[in-house]
Formats: sequence, C-alpha cells, structure tokens
Amino acid sequence: MATGQRRDHHGAFHFHVEIDGLSVGAFRHVTGLKSETEIFEYVEGGDNESVRKLVGQTRPSNLTLKRGIVAAEGELWRWRREFAAGDGPLKRRSGSIVLRDDSGAETTRWNFHKAWPVRWELSDLDSNASDVVVESLELAVERLDKK
Repeated sequence: MATGQRRDHHGAFHFHVEIDGLSVGAFRHVTGLKSETEIFEYVEGGDNESVRKLVGQTRPSNLTLKRGIVAAEGELWRWRREFAAGDGPLKRRSGSIVLRDDSGAETTRWNFHKAWPVRWELSDLDSNASDVVVESLELAVERLDKK
C-alpha cells in the first residue's frame, strides 16, 4: 500500500528565463547549469601510494540560452553589442532559470549573478531548409546558486 504524495520527475521542457531589466521572451534551450570545484593534487613526501586531493575554487560554467529569433535587433543583441564595443558603463546582470511543474508552479530556481554576454550567434541560414532561425547567447557567470 502506497503512502504519501506521488512525486514525478519534472519535464526539462517546462522552464523560463529571467534577466534583470530585460524582456527576454521564451527560450527553447538552456545549457551550462553546472558548478565545478577545482582539485589540487598534493604529493606528500614519503607517501608513495597516494596523492592528497585538496579543494580549490568553485566555478560555474557559462550559460548558453537559445531561442527562435523574432526581431532583427532585440534587447539581448543590444546588451551584447555594449560589451563588444565597450560603449559606456558595461552593465552586468543577474537572473534566474526557473523550472516549473505540470501545473505551472515554480519548483526550482537557479540564480546566476553578475553575468555578461561573451558570445552571440545566429544559426545557419539555408534557403533549402524550413528550420526556425535560432539566436544563441552565451553568458559568463560569476556565481550560481539554487533556491
């Protein structure tokens, strides 16, 4: 006899992206939700059978956001252009990747901090294909936490 509430896995398709001060729309793909800690190996004199592994810095990876392009010039492109040209005060932004359940309720939130666009890319254009044109934006992230 089963007791308690049923818990199903969340679908990877039910999420949205928030970035401070930008109207970003919906993304179809997010990669890079990853945090990794460096390992420093230390060989202790006289101990030839093992290597000590010490904790180093923890770093989040860059985030890549992909979506179908709807306008030739949008807010993400303008933000990237500011950094590429070095125009004026360069504004780093924080934001969130929010996972939702089937009812639409928020289940998990990954917050990224002090991000800035390091790369913008457009998918290949091909007159023989019927694919949607996809805009990709890669963000360098200083910190990533989960709420």
